[in-house]
Amino acid sequence: MFKSEIYIRRREELRKKMKTGLALFPGNMEAPMNYPSNTYHFRQDSDFLYFFGLDIPGFTGVMDFDSGIDRIFGNDFEMDDIVWMGPQPKVKELALKSGVTNTAPIPRLEEIVTDALSKKRKIHFLPPYRAETKMILGALLKENPCQMKTLASVDLIKAVISMRSIKEKVEIEEIEKSLDIAYEMHVTAMKMCKQGIREQDIFGAVEGIALAKGCGTSFPTILSINGQTLHNHFHGNILKKGKMMVTDAGAETSLHYASDITRTTPVGGKFSQQQKNMYEIVLQANTESIKSAHPGISNRDVHFIASKIIAAGMKELGLMKGDVDEAVEAGAHSLFFPHGIGHMMGLDVHDMEGLGENYVGYNDEIKRSDMFGLSSLRFALPYKPGHVFTVEPGIYFIPELIELWKAGGKFKEFINYDKLKDYMEVGGIRIEDNVLITDAGHKLLGKPIPKSVKEVEAVCL
Repeated sequence: MFKSEIYIRRREELRKKMKTGLALFPGNMEAPMNYPSNTYHFRQDSDFLYFFGLDIPGFTGVMDFDSGIDRIFGNDFEMDDIVWMGPQPKVKELALKSGVTNTAPIPRLEEIVTDALSKKRKIHFLPPYRAETKMILGALLKENPCQMKTLASVDLIKAVISMRSIKEKVEIEEIEKSLDIAYEMHVTAMKMCKQGIREQDIFGAVEGIALAKGCGTSFPTILSINGQTLHNHFHGNILKKGKMMVTDAGAETSLHYASDITRTTPVGGKFSQQQKNMYEIVLQANTESIKSAHPGISNRDVHFIASKIIAAGMKELGLMKGDVDEAVEAGAHSLFFPHGIGHMMGLDVHDMEGLGENYVGYNDEIKRSDMFGLSSLRFALPYKPGHVFTVEPGIYFIPELIELWKAGGKFKEFINYDKLKDYMEVGGIRIEDNVLITDAGHKLLGKPIPKSVKEVEAVCL
């Protein structure tokens, strides 16, 4: 946990934004894997962590914006728990670490909520993403659990997003720690990227580093020689010459702050000329997008900077044609770059996605596009100092998508379909870094992980 003063200050700031009502912050429960006492690895709810910090299942935080009283509801461990888990601190002791002096057992929570309902007080809660949380909220509020997402408090959502979007110094330090782990994960993957190695061997080594150095991975690791499948979680292939391995992996620190890095490595450690040509386009899109990042420029603008670099590079290789600006405006480039440039990052690797992407990355003036590719852009607003983002351009040759567009004659004025067959073996390439927006511009977070052709090949030797 951070110092108690941090959680006290955060709750005080939230109180100023909300002013009235009662806010419920249910922490996560243990989730059984295949029978009750065999549970998945516990991961606490990020909003509960942000305001209360306790990384233990079965707790709920309550903030009364009218009285100014904060409470933590939880049950003390009983003897059966102690037999299996050893001596455990009392709820009161744990709550003090959050700067909370008012505690009560879980059954008292229903009394508090029932009393608030009887007085027609506004009860705020964030959108639940786990079934058990929906059930708990439904029971407390006497509402259909299936309606909990739609009944969530928009005021609380917006207030929490406004706070969590701007990273504090202690948060940035945690993200840097997670990037130290990611450095080791990715350099290890590069060194292991040799002909005859199983993807699963590299996957296991990468995940082992995350577990040994932190709290595990920040998302399920993507590692494949079939990088044209964007989120490829199959690890059964044998590496062979002529292929490239996409590794998209990050770690969580013990306080659950995330990193998210992607590197693409040629099997055997040496790029072919064709691979190099394509890789250099993605690398330029990555580096130029990062250079452009500063307060005031929007993530959508950065996305278009990367898109135009990719379209121009593909035109130079003869795979696209026509005016680059017109091609990007029409969306022709999204055949090769079908996702957004990046996303906000912090306690969640896709930070605050559970609160609703459109609340996090869009507003009343800037609406999400329905255009293929651009519709996947998770954040389109201007950057502010304290924002932390991933920058992740890519080029992919997806056979099914290419065949669909070719059969329909889609964007034939911009795409040379007949020339694409020569590049299908490239598969997919993407390069991702994590960037902090500063008052003066930006800062590339973490120890630089090799990404130029020369650096990658040197690591692989």
